[in-house]
Amino acid sequence: MADRPQPHQLQVHPQHLYNAGIKTLLPQKGPSTSQVLAVIALLPLAGFLLLLAGLTFAGSALGLAVITPLFLIFSPVLVPATIAIGLAVVSFVTSGAFGVTGLSSLSFAVNSFRQAAAPLPGYLRSAMDKLGEKTKGLGQGIQKQAHEGGPIRKLGY
Repeated sequence: MADRPQPHQLQVHPQHLYNAGIKTLLPQKGPSTSQVLAVIALLPLAGFLLLLAGLTFAGSALGLAVITPLFLIFSPVLVPATIAIGLAVVSFVTSGAFGVTGLSSLSFAVNSFRQAAAPLPGYLRSAMDKLGEKTKGLGQGIQKQAHEGGPIRKLGY
């Protein structure tokens, strides 16, 4: 056998099984007075709400049983009417969406024109003037080369 280290000390913790039955599952102390009063007060309310839920369910089932044959009899009228009402609602919603889109587009265009008509700040005006001068000079250089008929050379900025 292989040499395995032997434990120097062995501790045994015995498990005591207490066979008291249901007493181990219940708390040792009973419910307080306020808990008992809360249960007594809320038990009739819970029963009443359960009764209302049952009556509502029974009424819904009875109503469905009565209405189902009427739906089948009147379905040739109800289905086209439902489709027509649905299309009318969709058209109203769509027209509203188009109206809001048109108004927002018009507002955007008016604001853009107002900003375009507003005077530019000094640094932007000078930059636009310089750009205009360079563009004008470049256009004149291209015209001059086109009239001379010489080789096209790169124009400097």
